[in-house]
Amino acid sequence: MKSLGLFKRWEAVLALILVVEILFFGAINPAFLNVSTLLYSTSDFIHVGIVALALTLVIITGGIDLSIGAVMGLSAITLGLLWVAGVNIWVACFCALGAGAITGIINSVAIQVAQVNPLVITLGSSFLYSGASLVLSGLGGASGYEGISGFDDSFVELANLEVMGMPFPLVIFLIATVVFMVLLHRTRFGRYIYLIGQNPRATRYAGIPQFRTLTIAYALTGIMAALSGLVLASYFGSARSDFGSDALMPAITAVVLGGTSIYGGSGTILGTALAVLVVGYFQTGLQIIGVSSHIASALSGALLVVVVAMRSLSEIGRAYFQLWRVLNSTGKQKA
Repeated sequence: MKSLGLFKRWEAVLALILVVEILFFGAINPAFLNVSTLLYSTSDFIHVGIVALALTLVIITGGIDLSIGAVMGLSAITLGLLWVAGVNIWVACFCALGAGAITGIINSVAIQVAQVNPLVITLGSSFLYSGASLVLSGLGGASGYEGISGFDDSFVELANLEVMGMPFPLVIFLIATVVFMVLLHRTRFGRYIYLIGQNPRATRYAGIPQFRTLTIAYALTGIMAALSGLVLASYFGSARSDFGSDALMPAITAVVLGGTSIYGGSGTILGTALAVLVVGYFQTGLQIIGVSSHIASALSGALLVVVVAMRSLSEIGRAYFQLWRVLNSTGKQKA
């Protein structure tokens, strides 16, 4: 009975899908089951997972941040510009993270002061940050989407660094997963995040610091987007303004597939983390067996639709089952 209860949790279903997915692609191409392949293939998609963890907080509050891709590019260009100016590479990294935090704070303040839908505000700020990235890129001597390169070797080698047999970007993701799990599920701040998503008006009347909570959530998303940009800069050995152009939709997909309601009020960090691996390994497995990237993207979208539809149907079925039990017990009591 306990095992059946476990699979009532969406995270357990995602873990099962992940295992089946790996075994399926491994049966087609045994090279996919190689531990080294599984570990190092994460470098192609783990930057999406890093920002998706923080984006989970924002979506649980009932908001959205469409500027994360632009912030990834802006932070990378900020790093490159400071490096060209002669700033120490690690000081430049810290400043790039600070730039990400500022973008998140700007988004939050604009949303709450103007009382405008987060979708509109962050869509506008996305264009703003993308334009700023291009301008700063030109100041750094790179035209258009040309990158700024020549970073210190210690920074470039981070992406290839091994920690306990795992690539360093994957270690960052795992540590971030634990930190955000504690933050969301074990702190007062996390409870505020859920309450705001469930009923923002009630939280205001209850005296919950809604402005501060949302600002922290958006700032954390900006910081993690900036961190993703730095991971990509280390991985490619250059900083480009278009780094996050393809990261927005996969990040939102991972959050929604992980069980977070797009309307807010529910979701888990573990679900998002597992969904990142499910989507990432799905695309990697398709590429390994020879499927083109365009078809792989289409199939990833189909996977999202099918899995989310299955989850919705299971919740509807569970609700009807509970209703049937209540009506059945009521009928027995009357008899």
